[in-house]
Amino acid sequence: MSLVARMTTARRGRLKPDLTDWLAYLYLALGVVIMFGPVLWLLSSSFKTQAALQEFPPSVLPVGQKQATVEGFDKALPLYTIKRADGTTVERAMVRRVGLQGQFVDPAAPSVGIERAPMTSAVPAREMRLALENYTVPLKTLSFGRYFTNSLFVTVMATLITLVINSMCAFALSKYSFRGRNAIFLFIISTLMIPISVVLVPAFLVVTSLGMSNSLWGVILPPAATPTGVFLLRQYMLTIPDELIDAARMDGASEWRVYWRIILPLTAPALAVLTIFSIMWRWNDFLWPLIVLNREEVFTLQIGLASFQGELNTQWHYLLAMTVVTLIPVVLVFGFLQRYVTAGIASTGIK
Repeated sequence: MSLVARMTTARRGRLKPDLTDWLAYLYLALGVVIMFGPVLWLLSSSFKTQAALQEFPPSVLPVGQKQATVEGFDKALPLYTIKRADGTTVERAMVRRVGLQGQFVDPAAPSVGIERAPMTSAVPAREMRLALENYTVPLKTLSFGRYFTNSLFVTVMATLITLVINSMCAFALSKYSFRGRNAIFLFIISTLMIPISVVLVPAFLVVTSLGMSNSLWGVILPPAATPTGVFLLRQYMLTIPDELIDAARMDGASEWRVYWRIILPLTAPALAVLTIFSIMWRWNDFLWPLIVLNREEVFTLQIGLASFQGELNTQWHYLLAMTVVTLIPVVLVFGFLQRYVTAGIASTGIK
């Protein structure tokens, strides 16, 4: 905290802030708004009702119309503040609207009867209200707990397999000398230029022939080996001195032991970077699971989110709430591994 305090209070001027200090603070504040503004707006909107999301102009806080349970009516009725001709205001529940006229009832005394008032004199009664049902309803009734479990399984298993395969390939391409090593590496990197649409159909045919259609393993295995991961790990492993590996071999260590006990621990920063990338790729993947999976019980979160978007109607309140849920694991992983990111990226590419 003291370091943060020194950074935020540091200034170029000795007695008072200099012009460059104000420009720096303005630049940083603008960056914070641009980066975190949409996330805060998403979080606030996830607690709004469907009606509140459709209001214009939109409100920053989750403010919605008040409702009241009135005797004789099955559903809660919206409350309005009605201004009468004598200047007094009363709060009434609207039963129905007919044209420009509204039919209202006193929620405290519904037996008095129906009151009619022009809608121009009725203002919705608003209150601060957190629509927690945006989170509870999908998790209980729409199988989103199952979708979350499927996405978690796919992300964890795919990330582990990606780390193992890519690190083995990078180890061979960086620490073994054989004919065609550079050509193989260039071939792997060149696959980045192949559009994903070109390999979708062949990959789907292979998955179907292996009987992994409608299986989470059909989502996990095909994209496990990534050229980006091989490039990051190989470039980092080139910075590891070969003398360490030669010394281990002279002590009788096998190639597997050299890989597992020497290479992997020293490559931890690059592995952390690849872990973050892999988790983001697998957790947010939509197209490939949509092609492979057809049964609802094996859907991932991204496919589940698409179920809220219909041809004529979109349930924005559920969609925003579940989007916040999908962001939580990625944010936690990045917060836990972010200290490795700078070191891993800075060292990648140094020979």
